[in-house]
Amino acid sequence: MTPGARLRAGADVLDDIFNRHRPASMALADWGRANRYAGSGDRSAIGTLVFEALRRKHSIAAAFGQESSRVLALGAAQAALGLDADGVVRAADGSAYAIPALSDDEVAALNRLPTESAAPGLDAPHILGDFPEWLTPYMTRAFGEDAAAEGAALAQRAPVDLRVNALKSNQEKVLKALGRFGAERGPLSTMAVRIPVPVPGKRSPNVEADTAHGKGWFEVQDAGSQVAAVLSGVQPRAQVLDFCAGAGGKTLALAAAMQNTGQIYAYDRDPVQLRPLFERLKRAGARNVQVLDAGKTEQLDGLAGRFDVVFVDAPCTGSGTWRRRPDSKWRLKPEALATRIEEQRTVLKTAATMVKPGGRLVYVTCSVFVEENEDQMVWFASEHPGFERLPIGPIWDEAIPGVSVETAGLDPEALSVLLTPRRHGTDGFFVATAERTTSF
Repeated sequence: MTPGARLRAGADVLDDIFNRHRPASMALADWGRANRYAGSGDRSAIGTLVFEALRRKHSIAAAFGQESSRVLALGAAQAALGLDADGVVRAADGSAYAIPALSDDEVAALNRLPTESAAPGLDAPHILGDFPEWLTPYMTRAFGEDAAAEGAALAQRAPVDLRVNALKSNQEKVLKALGRFGAERGPLSTMAVRIPVPVPGKRSPNVEADTAHGKGWFEVQDAGSQVAAVLSGVQPRAQVLDFCAGAGGKTLALAAAMQNTGQIYAYDRDPVQLRPLFERLKRAGARNVQVLDAGKTEQLDGLAGRFDVVFVDAPCTGSGTWRRRPDSKWRLKPEALATRIEEQRTVLKTAATMVKPGGRLVYVTCSVFVEENEDQMVWFASEHPGFERLPIGPIWDEAIPGVSVETAGLDPEALSVLLTPRRHGTDGFFVATAERTTSF
């Protein structure tokens, strides 16, 4: 496909996303099935274009003075397809399958991107930060005057992060195996390896097709997610409940940290989410994990008060993962946030009953909103006086000895940690810990 045809296809997919309120992955998959002439390189380029347009929807629209699928595709082309402004203009060459030719105003807007800031009156935080306007109070509460800058960081393309599986490999072996992809040491964790964001017009490598992945040497996992697992403080021979295990990324990290000793129970209410864990456990060589039947809470009744660590990766809005799932920020609604908050409290109530005296509850979200994070832990403390919240500093220093809590820009006396792309180069993750101080 020509660049002009890719631009047109990207605009068509964006139309489908906006008009039918569909997830980007579904719209892209349907476009691929309906246009089988498109090769893998074309599909990848169109996907990159669509996701880049979704990441920067407001700022692109501000530069063009309008918001349409066409201008979003045009505005994303330089970063996604590696075209300069003149290249975008040439791509709209009037051929049968290309995007129609640009107007003078559109050419002028292209030349304002990507370095010129929004015009006066269009410099509101939600425009500069590329997030929905209704979320401005939430972003401002979380980040104050840095709301726009943090939002803009969440609108950047993310690298590919990997967690080295210590049960089968080490960082040096994985770095060597993936050296051709530019693999480098990742942030904050000695188990992290990072494949940098490719130059415009190039796609990230499919590292899961690599032989080293098949051998179980690594798993794809954001560095922030890895830190969240490390901050659980799990030790060998411990009894651990991964209460919202999902596909098991953190379950695998916990198993490796425990050196395949002790016991991890992995539970999730959604069987579809949990199903991939079985294959992942086999590949990783994790033998200390027992997967509970999804959604069957009666299995948990006999486990109450048993666990040294209950790890709660709570359901949330996913605002910390906007770099990887940019369409989710535009589909998020106030009622969905309210629902997540109630779900989190329900999960915390049950999880609290699973912790033994002297054990710890570790609460994690991939959200940056205070309402899903610190507010929930304040609520938890008020409802569960038998728990005492622990400062993050000593936990961090023990779990991540190579990077001091101060070096990471964190308050060692704080009762929680919030990682963000702007501050730490990771997805957005919140972690807090509470210890049960009383018996039942």
